[in-house]
Amino acid sequence: QVQLVESGGGLVQTGGSLRLSCAASGRTFSNYAMGWFRQAPGKEREFVAAISWSGSNTDYADSVKGRFTISRDNAKNTVYLQMNSLKPEDTAVYHCAAVHGSYYRIKNEYSYWGQGTQVTVSS
Repeated sequence: QVQLVESGGGLVQTGGSLRLSCAASGRTFSNYAMGWFRQAPGKEREFVAAISWSGSNTDYADSVKGRFTISRDNAKNTVYLQMNSLKPEDTAVYHCAAVHGSYYRIKNEYSYWGQGTQVTVSS
């Protein structure tokens, strides 16, 4: 079992930056791949970024590539999403997720989810 709690969301102007954190509990955290997904009102939850258990492999949605960076610190049981050059279309609730083994772009492959943190980008 893995418990996930996101933090770091807030209100930022277009072009600004935020860093989201996802604190995880569980002794086997280092064996889990991690992902970030986001969901805007009335929209389906969509893939943002993912990272392998070792941190050596990452994947990004085209919409955030070059602007967002996913990283993890297994010693701190934490995964991060650094978001730069934010745009209004980035506005959403951001969720982190965990899966034992490989990482995926498909949300239903993930076993554990945090409850989300709101990111709002104003124009």
